[in-house]
Amino acid sequence: MKTFGLSKAERIKSKLEFELVYNKGNTLYSNSRKLKAIFYIYTSENSSSKVAFAVFKKAGNAVWRNRVKRLLREIYRTNKYLILDSLKNKSILLVFSLNSVSQKTHPQIYINDLRVDMLNLMTKIGNEF
Repeated sequence: MKTFGLSKAERIKSKLEFELVYNKGNTLYSNSRKLKAIFYIYTSENSSSKVAFAVFKKAGNAVWRNRVKRLLREIYRTNKYLILDSLKNKSILLVFSLNSVSQKTHPQIYINDLRVDMLNLMTKIGNEF
């Protein structure tokens, strides 16, 4: 697996995994409450992480929502070591989503608008182990 890659094997795709995260997972918010992360940690033989990025429809139009997901993926991809380094015989399912950000509040959104909050969430999750 590439250090800075995000392969298909690292993404949550099945309905079962989404239900597991949403039903049994814990929720954390960033310090400014712009982003939230729902995660589920379980014991496994090999440590791995699977991630998904969710933006609700009322946040903005499709172009804006897709841009936000691209930005979140890029931040996660370049900084996933914050979570992966702390995994020891455990696996994690993660769903990152917006909490208080929408197209009305941020018509033009840039990577620097989300980077601090995303890194904050990732270090909090890394400390959960």
